[in-house]
Amino acid sequence: MSPKIVEILSAEELRRTITRIASQIIERSGNLEQLALLGIYTRGVHLAQLLADQITLLENTAVPVGALDVTFYRDDLDQIGVRTPAKTEIPFDLTGKIVVVVDDVIYKGRTIRAALNAVNDYGRPSAIWLAVLVDRGHRELPIHPDFTGKKLPTSKEENVKVYLQPVDGRDAVELISR
Repeated sequence: MSPKIVEILSAEELRRTITRIASQIIERSGNLEQLALLGIYTRGVHLAQLLADQITLLENTAVPVGALDVTFYRDDLDQIGVRTPAKTEIPFDLTGKIVVVVDDVIYKGRTIRAALNAVNDYGRPSAIWLAVLVDRGHRELPIHPDFTGKKLPTSKEENVKVYLQPVDGRDAVELISR
């Protein structure tokens, strides 16, 4: 039996969601000079750049963006399989910054736990916030996003797939049921 695929966000809805999250980050941060975005590989990096571009468009202020690989910080590598690590790139000091960690989908919370450990190896931010495009529930750890594009209650048998133009050639979010 082939999987059932339902589009949750179209390209236009995804664009509006990015604009809304960027606006919420601007409103909460107050001082954009202290703000930095760190995207988690793979799609979180591209989402962080989209958010930074939108913040620049709205506020005429550039926000630094970094890329975070959490492979060696994970506690579940035996369950998720072998991964080729990417290169963490943080070309600015995190100390004293408000760091927004950006990911595409939050599920159990283990990737974010790993990201928090990784961030602390690169500096001591004044605050760490979490922005996710989709929150699908089923948390195993007490981690909650500060900024959420879409809350999407799912079953454990369902998957959420985010497609972004730079990686996938299109923008969309789909719910895949087996």
